[in-house]
Amino acid sequence: MAIDVNVSGEGIALITINRPERLNAMDAEHYQAMSNAWIQVRDDPAIRVAIVTGAGEKSFTTGADIKSFITAPTAMSQMWLTQSDQLLNRGLEVWKPVIAAVNGYCLGGGMTLMMATDIRIAASHASFSLAEVKRGIIAGNGGTQRIMSQMPYAIAMEMLLTGDAFDAQRAERWGLVNKVVPQAELMSTAFDFAKRIAANAPLAIQAAKELAIRSRDLDLQTGLRLERLIGRMLQDTDDVKEGASAFAEKRKPDFKGS
Repeated sequence: MAIDVNVSGEGIALITINRPERLNAMDAEHYQAMSNAWIQVRDDPAIRVAIVTGAGEKSFTTGADIKSFITAPTAMSQMWLTQSDQLLNRGLEVWKPVIAAVNGYCLGGGMTLMMATDIRIAASHASFSLAEVKRGIIAGNGGTQRIMSQMPYAIAMEMLLTGDAFDAQRAERWGLVNKVVPQAELMSTAFDFAKRIAANAPLAIQAAKELAIRSRDLDLQTGLRLERLIGRMLQDTDDVKEGASAFAEKRKPDFKGS
């Protein structure tokens, strides 16, 4: 059992759901470890971007381990522990960019996790579904919420109500993933995206992500005002000075996130 977290010298955290014998399905212990991993990404200033993937070549994750959850419902008292073991797709605010490297089955909770990431790369054999209705439950942890803003209405409802699977090519056509590549190129492609992001100014990256996500819940005038205020704050950072110096000196900037 493991949720492995490895951080490179370039500030890229690789989170691997390491339970291939169960298609990387997660029980309560794994979900708690995943929560800890996201908190590490959020709080560690050395981390600039994260990649999440599954161990092996068969499965990204199939989400909750059915044997652990469907037959063992959560105690009612836990319904109001809203800050307990938060996840990327369940309330935890992580403004550092997150890339999903989807290496196979992306089902149920795997798909809700992917929908909480910012950039998605899929192996050509990957498949996707929100099949919870076939088990008498709903797609939780944002499954019924994010899909409506990320997919056309009719397609989103088809996925939610039929629970049928679809392939990576269809996911790319719908804009659910950024790119489909052969399995052998999956991680190198994900790391290429991560390196390009990590080379940019960390504070500006996090500000851009937060502003973009919060814009969904703001009217335009409020969003524009918030954008201007954050832009003004960034002008006083060391990274802005470094960016200007690097441009003038025709060199790559060395951003510190300060």
